[in-house]
Amino acid sequence: MSINKIKKTKDFSLIYNKSKKMHTKYAIIFIKENINNEQRFGFVASKKTGNAVQRNRIKRIFKEFVKAHKEKFKKNTDYIFVGKSILKENIKTLKYKDIEKDISKVIK
Repeated sequence: MSINKIKKTKDFSLIYNKSKKMHTKYAIIFIKENINNEQRFGFVASKKTGNAVQRNRIKRIFKEFVKAHKEKFKKNTDYIFVGKSILKENIKTLKYKDIEKDISKVIK
């Protein structure tokens, strides 16, 4: 079961500017409906969230969450998950379960 990823810079900018935002402890989720009838996901971890290894781990955890809970997300909607800088201190001890609990609260 694959997920459609948002890849183009143009798409990211459009979603950032015209979307609803949801804040959790570890992430900001940008949500925008689209017209192409598919759900798409983008994952962002900036340098504020740590070095390359940590950023990749953050994105992997977000992707894992999306795969596990794909049916909870609305169809024909774009989602961008942005890791917050609080992840930098916690990423070594952070477990998938922590992020899952955190994001599940706002997805319902």
